[in-house]
Amino acid sequence: MDAKVLVEANDVGKVVPTAEGDLTILHRISLAVTAGESLAITGPSGSGKSTLLGILAGLDLPSSGEVQLCGQTLTSLDEEGRAKVRAASVGFVFQSFQLLPGLTALENVMLPLELHGNRSARTAAKEYLTRVGLAERLSHYPQQLSGGEQQRVAIARAFASQPEVLFADEPTGNLDLHTGATIIDLLFDLNREQGTTLILITHEERLARRCGRRIHLVAGALEDQPMPEEA
Repeated sequence: MDAKVLVEANDVGKVVPTAEGDLTILHRISLAVTAGESLAITGPSGSGKSTLLGILAGLDLPSSGEVQLCGQTLTSLDEEGRAKVRAASVGFVFQSFQLLPGLTALENVMLPLELHGNRSARTAAKEYLTRVGLAERLSHYPQQLSGGEQQRVAIARAFASQPEVLFADEPTGNLDLHTGATIIDLLFDLNREQGTTLILITHEERLARRCGRRIHLVAGALEDQPMPEEA
C-alpha cells in the first residue's frame, strides 16, 4: 500500500511587489512528502527555501497554486483555520530557538501542550526534556542555557506534542560543529522513534545526507538532486 501523503504542493508560486516591480520568489513548485519521510531543502541564500517552508507549514500563503497539509487544503483556509491545522499536526524547530525568556525550560515545553488541552503537560514535558538530556536543567531559564541546550529544549517542545510533521529551519545554524552533530543525532533519533515526517532547511551537507530525500532550490526553481554516496 502506498504511503500516505502528508504534505503536498501543486504549482506553488510566490510573487511579492517591490519598488522595481514584481519579484518572483518561487516558480511553480510541486512536491509531495509522505508519512515518516525525511526531506532536506537545500540551496544558496536567497533561493526561496524559507519562503517555501513557510508556505508548506501554512505560515504564509502562495500567490498561486495549492498546498495540502495533513489532509487539509491550506490555501482554502483563513489564518485561524491554518493555525488550527498547525496546532493539531505540526511542530517547529528554528535556528534562533524561539524560546520564551521568562519561562523555564520545563515551562517552555509545557506551554504548547497546555494550550492544546493536555492535562499531562508537566509529565510529558519532563519526559521529553529527560530524553534530550536536560533532566538537570528543568528549572533553568533560556539565558542560563548554552546554545545547544536551548536547541534541545526547542526539540523537546516540538516532539512533545507528537506532531505528524516537523518543520526545521537551519536547526544547527547557530551551533558549533560538535553540538550541531549531537542535535542532528537527536532529531533523527526522535524522528525514527515517533515516525514523524521531517522537512528541514539546511546548508549543512552532513545534515542533508541524513535525510531520505533532498530537493535543491536555485533562484526559486526546483532541481531534484540524488543523494550523494556515503563516504
